[in-house]
Amino acid sequence: MSAWIKMIPDEDADPALEAALDRARTPHGTVDNVMRVHSLRPATMHGHVTLYRACLHDDTNTVAMWFQEVIASYVSTLNDCAYSYANHWANARHLIGDDVRADRIESALKAHKPDDAFRGAELAALRYAEKLTLYPGTMVETDVTALREAGWTDGEILEINQIVGYFCYANRLLNGLGVRTDGDVVGYYASGQP
Repeated sequence: MSAWIKMIPDEDADPALEAALDRARTPHGTVDNVMRVHSLRPATMHGHVTLYRACLHDDTNTVAMWFQEVIASYVSTLNDCAYSYANHWANARHLIGDDVRADRIESALKAHKPDDAFRGAELAALRYAEKLTLYPGTMVETDVTALREAGWTDGEILEINQIVGYFCYANRLLNGLGVRTDGDVVGYYASGQP
């Protein structure tokens, strides 16, 4: 398996783990290593699945899906998390649907210079994401006010905040346990998914 700790395969799962694995399955029918790494403690897998889906795959979210994935990718590159970056940049690229634009955005994210590819509300969100990721103790109310002034609603500000917080958690989980993409289907939209 692809982590520094033991990950239990499907065929060795007890009923509690089997239920958690079934809940964590991707549209491809697989369980990605980001979830399987919880196999020794299925309760944390359930919590992780719930948080992930609420942050990125909830129908009530109003931040554009492609931009949710850009935020995820930016946080992951700021945290030097190759696993999350590989998956979520693949998603962002697919949703952007324009290779030239996607290349420009990816260069900006990797250089930690979002202003090379974004303006307005999107740039404000990425600046907020950067500060919250790298300097969480320095956040002040004006950081949120700047998002509101850029055009984000309070509900969208919460979405942005939760995506940043989730990826800081997930990046530390993955980096801290040496989780790799070996055996995963990289990208939610891989292999003809919607």
